[in-house]
Amino acid sequence: MSQLIPEARIEYIHGRMSERQLEDIMLRFTQKKFDILVTTTIIETGVDLPNVNTLLVENADTYGLSQLYQLRGRIGRSSRLAYAYFLYKRDKVLTEVSEKRLNAIRDFTALGSGFKIAMRDLSIRGAGNVLGKQQHGFIDSVGYDLYAQMLDQTIKQKRGDKVCHKTNAEVRINLEAYIPTEYISSQKQKIEFYKKIKHANNVKAIDDIADELIDRFGTYPKSVENLLNIATIKVLADTAQILSITNIDEKIDIVLDQKASEELKGPNIFRTLEHVCFRARVSVDHDCLHVRLILDSKSSWRTIFNELKVFLQAVIDILHK
Repeated sequence: MSQLIPEARIEYIHGRMSERQLEDIMLRFTQKKFDILVTTTIIETGVDLPNVNTLLVENADTYGLSQLYQLRGRIGRSSRLAYAYFLYKRDKVLTEVSEKRLNAIRDFTALGSGFKIAMRDLSIRGAGNVLGKQQHGFIDSVGYDLYAQMLDQTIKQKRGDKVCHKTNAEVRINLEAYIPTEYISSQKQKIEFYKKIKHANNVKAIDDIADELIDRFGTYPKSVENLLNIATIKVLADTAQILSITNIDEKIDIVLDQKASEELKGPNIFRTLEHVCFRARVSVDHDCLHVRLILDSKSSWRTIFNELKVFLQAVIDILHK
């Protein structure tokens, strides 16, 4: 910066400075006692700088969409026209996700775009978190829905009712799985369907959601089909006591929890694979069964989802017979 603009007065701040140092520098910046502030993302939130009208973010492709949005919000906080430049290295090949994030921050510039940014972030990352990322801790960290489910199971156990053990499987599949704006333009309706999918606890509930989507909005696109298929896999995986299902290249890795692994040891695990068309490898790690499905490169994702459903249903049939 000093070489580009020799006459500019430049200072910097970062997170390792003391509170007094930070306060002093920021006060002098607001009083226009220097021209350029070089900073880390420490200024991401809680800083009001109405006199600043230009922001340059280096290596912007490495930031999350919410971070980019918060950083952009540091400027344009007065009547002065403001400019934000999100930069990345000239010869760098951006990943698909990074490119989508930068396009999103470029597309949504109007006031009050935070909600739309959040929805775009969801579409970029997929709805994996909506469908239930593995959670830890108690009510403040697991969320109300999971807490209510745990409480209901405990009450049933105390009453002596039969309780089917379920896991909270983490499903990571490398597909675009979201509801695009071209299919449902209303953000409110989108959230309504995301909630319905999240709370669906059996395959019939997901099928009903699919029927409702077709009835109200017509045939859904591939990304919605992926979303519904992943939701179905999630529901079956929870009942099948699966810890995780992960897609890596042309493989699907499935990890069962210890209780299911104990019941499926020996010939039972091979019975679950009898009607699966893919080759499979079975191993044990820390008392948990690991099943790896070797995918056929010519198989469509529709076929892969169907084979996963066959396997998961076979596990459920053995565990709950």
